[in-house]
Amino acid sequence: MELSEKNDKLKSYLKELGSTAVAFSGGVDSTFLLKTATGVLGDNLVAITVRSGLFPMRELNETFAFCEKEGIKHVILDVNELEIEGFSENPVNRCYLCKSAILKGIWQKARENGMDKVIEGSNMDDGNDYRPGFQAVLEQGVKSPLKHAGLYKEEIRQLSKTLGLAWDRPSFACLATRLPYGESITAERLNQIETAEDFLLELGLRQLRVRYHNNLARIETDEAGFSILADYQIRERVHKRFVEIGFTYTAVDLLGYRMGSMNDPEMCIEKPQQKNRQFGRMKGKMWMADD
Repeated sequence: MELSEKNDKLKSYLKELGSTAVAFSGGVDSTFLLKTATGVLGDNLVAITVRSGLFPMRELNETFAFCEKEGIKHVILDVNELEIEGFSENPVNRCYLCKSAILKGIWQKARENGMDKVIEGSNMDDGNDYRPGFQAVLEQGVKSPLKHAGLYKEEIRQLSKTLGLAWDRPSFACLATRLPYGESITAERLNQIETAEDFLLELGLRQLRVRYHNNLARIETDEAGFSILADYQIRERVHKRFVEIGFTYTAVDLLGYRMGSMNDPEMCIEKPQQKNRQFGRMKGKMWMADD
């Protein structure tokens, strides 16, 4: 199917939905979905964004700016994921626990604002990794229009570019994805990770993750990021700042950034028999992924 046909299919599907709430994270996919839905549904739509310690403040601020610029009604859902039963223990179904709670809150906000549908921005590429959150999407009747239209990430970037959107933004995921499964999630650790990543962004790195391994920070980045870190003075600055943040050691992953690197069973710090049993259940699943 041609890209223009997929885009038309997306618009037709959105028109059929009627009053709709868009789960809006500010990433490329949800921004494109929100922009397209606004063009189809007009005022019969509301954007709902989660505010929590799992998402960097810089991302939240960008959602505010976009909705204000586009004149879109924007609703904020405050969530403390650390209060979700079992979440802070960081099990392999962490994303499912979190997504379930968040979607319940989004549904409530949607109904309070007169919306009877909820949509989110998963695309056709969201199935190549372990994605337990998508189970919650299916269970709670949330629609995924980009998947329905058969759109892949690169196609969404192409269409976003034609709309004048920030099509080349690096992908980001919630900060909990930086910790190995079984490593407890705390507000302090999330703040460490966010502060470290903000610093690297200030240095000019774009696609990056700071993976948490207790007193060691493992930086994943792309080739452009490697070029920046090749400068010894830059590395000295990174080391000094990361020590201030709370990391004794800082390493750069030689394989660079790769989606879902923390989903490797070897990264799970739970008991081996528990780890093997849980990861055995993952095989063949097509769920919404950690990044």
